[in-house]
Amino acid sequence: MKNSQLYKGSLNTIIMKLLEENGRMYGYEITQKVKLITKGELNITEGALYPALHKLEADGLLDVEVEKVDNRLRKYYKLTENGEKETVNRLAELEEFIKNMQNLVSPAKPDLQF
Repeated sequence: MKNSQLYKGSLNTIIMKLLEENGRMYGYEITQKVKLITKGELNITEGALYPALHKLEADGLLDVEVEKVDNRLRKYYKLTENGEKETVNRLAELEEFIKNMQNLVSPAKPDLQF
């Protein structure tokens, strides 16, 4: 499931959750953290990450800070106040979705009748 459509639909929520936990991060750091957490099962490409970051910024959910690191400019992303609130909402939605999918895939009562 390296780059499954299932993950792509959750990319913004994944980014927001990581920023909630870590305060601020730069793009490459986000990709590496996801790879580490998923033990290499999920690889977020730059082609998927940066459009997602730019959309979240345009939606007012992220702020960008630019710093010079080793003679290079590096963009750090962090949640805005609205971004923090939206993260809570999206995580609740995702948890509900996961719960519903678990019920569909592994129902508690195998012989449901209608």
